[in-house]
Amino acid sequence: MPARLRPSAPIAADAILVGDPGRALMLAQELLVQPKMSNHARGLWGYTGVTPAGDELTIQATGMGGPSAAVVLADLAELGMRRAIRIGTGASLGSLALGDLLIVVSANSQQPEETLTAALAGALPDAHQGPVVSLDTLYRPERDLPSALAEAADMQTAGLLTAAAEHAVAVAALLIVTEKSDSGQLQDEELEDAAKRAGTAAAAILSP
Repeated sequence: MPARLRPSAPIAADAILVGDPGRALMLAQELLVQPKMSNHARGLWGYTGVTPAGDELTIQATGMGGPSAAVVLADLAELGMRRAIRIGTGASLGSLALGDLLIVVSANSQQPEETLTAALAGALPDAHQGPVVSLDTLYRPERDLPSALAEAADMQTAGLLTAAAEHAVAVAALLIVTEKSDSGQLQDEELEDAAKRAGTAAAAILSP
């Protein structure tokens, strides 16, 4: 039994990973036929079911930050997960606008899996592609994010990709831009719509 997750149902070999437990529930209801909760330990809600195409899929919350995401991925790998797509959120560091989708090509020098990343680009042709920087926190008092050769900043993609390499799990990542210094924050309804679009694309890629 893994150290943190306490699954009450089998974990699928393919998964969509999100930080927010509420978003995990929303995507499970959107993407799975009769999803069953597969984990509620530590508030890390997870759901397993089948897609309309008949393929098994797990949708699992990873919590906030890289350390949480890394340990959740390790547990999922122990339970049999072999491929995953992260659907996360991030802050624009340049030209990306609120609501834009960014397919991650690197995070703090960590590389996502090429085949899944290319599949995301094919499924979402209007999404941007670029590097991200993963930080311990996005909420500094002065509200300035670091100047870096990155399109966006988040709090867990680099940690997740590092853990994926350690546990031989193929992982790609897609971020929704929810913050921009001169534009405020993305509205909840727009975020939900973007997450559903991203989740539908991810589920289709994981259910060939």
